[in-house]
Amino acid sequence: MMGNETICALATAPGGALGIIRVSGPRAFDAVSAVSALHCDALSANTIHFTRIINDEGEVIDEVLVSVFRAPHSYTGEDSVEISCHGSRYILNKVIELLIQNGCRMAQPGEYTQRAFLNGKMDLSQAEAVADLIASSNKATHQLAISQLRGGISSELDKLREQLLKLTSLLELELDFSDHEELEFADRTELKDLANKIDKQIIHLAHSFEIGQSIKQGIPVAIVGKTNVGKSTLLNALLKDDRAIVSNIHGTTRDTIEDTIDIQGITFRFIDTAGIRQTTDQVEQIGIQRTFQAMHKARIVLWLIDANPAPEDIQAILEETKCKSLIIIQNKIDKQEITIAPNSDLHKYTYVKISAKSGIGLNQLEKAIFEAANIPSITDSDVIITNARHYESLLHAKQNLSRVLSGLNTSSVSGDLLAEDLRLVLSDLAEITGRGQITTNEVLENIFTHFCVGK
Repeated sequence: MMGNETICALATAPGGALGIIRVSGPRAFDAVSAVSALHCDALSANTIHFTRIINDEGEVIDEVLVSVFRAPHSYTGEDSVEISCHGSRYILNKVIELLIQNGCRMAQPGEYTQRAFLNGKMDLSQAEAVADLIASSNKATHQLAISQLRGGISSELDKLREQLLKLTSLLELELDFSDHEELEFADRTELKDLANKIDKQIIHLAHSFEIGQSIKQGIPVAIVGKTNVGKSTLLNALLKDDRAIVSNIHGTTRDTIEDTIDIQGITFRFIDTAGIRQTTDQVEQIGIQRTFQAMHKARIVLWLIDANPAPEDIQAILEETKCKSLIIIQNKIDKQEITIAPNSDLHKYTYVKISAKSGIGLNQLEKAIFEAANIPSITDSDVIITNARHYESLLHAKQNLSRVLSGLNTSSVSGDLLAEDLRLVLSDLAEITGRGQITTNEVLENIFTHFCVGK
């Protein structure tokens, strides 16, 4: 029913100098022809035409440019028209009103991309990439969205699908022809080798989710240290804005303050925390508890010091930052510099000297933060999972494939059970793209085309 209706909607944000209204569906050409001086049916595909939008009384609403796209060569795969108007709210609303009067209806949220998926113009992972591309806020998130939109994930899953088809075919071959001694088919060793190869590829994709989420959501960085060591001053210096209150009074910061900056195309989420000290103030105690919570959630911890830390403080911070990237920052070097003892455990970690107040050393600190994130350079050929739905499907596929591997290692599990688990793996991966289920005909074709089933 959806494909039989013609839809229209504003495709650009309101308030600009120009606005584009998109019309898509079987009566797109008729609707635009009815409100303009054009005869869209007679126009060539992929062409732009000047015309006027005219109401029923013959009044000119606007002078516009009309772009014509013929099925299937359009975003939705349907006949489509894009009307470029002036950005007046009155004009845009009036044009949409006229289109609705001539057979269109207002599009639902995401309906153009939904139609593109239903018409085979993109799969589900590519459709989700459209939203990611619109929301991209830096170079890295843009690259990931573009790669996914161009079919990076789909291509990788297609390769997995081909290998799973081969594995499924081998099992089906074993089931169908195992009672014929004269026929040759792969032994369990070949099946296990192929299953292990697929397993490693699925694990690799699943492991990329941590990097993908860090890039997409921003890498959390906790700024910690004692009171008045300069944490809020550092946050303001990194943000180039007076985001946090700076005061000589101990315990000024009593809650976490968050903001983001981009460093070399990667978003970092900085969290300024309450100073760590012994206090009887209940509100400040809550703030200090949140400091430790921020450290636990952070991927990178910046520990600010302005004097030689006591051994117990060193042990405490190292204990709290296990499995984290720790950067030790000596602040206020414009006033004094300190010397860390040669045998101190701190020499194992990145050490940066700065003056947050004057800006000395901030470039070196940003470089150290970027390196601590350990984000691999991203190219168009890289496939990194950023979507939680994709990650969950990969985990399910891994679980089902683990049963296949376990079954291949014992003779007590029949081939038909292994084949069923393989189909579950395929089903899990197919959920990512919305396509890709292996049919019986494909299995049979693969068997008789690529395998020797007799002499």
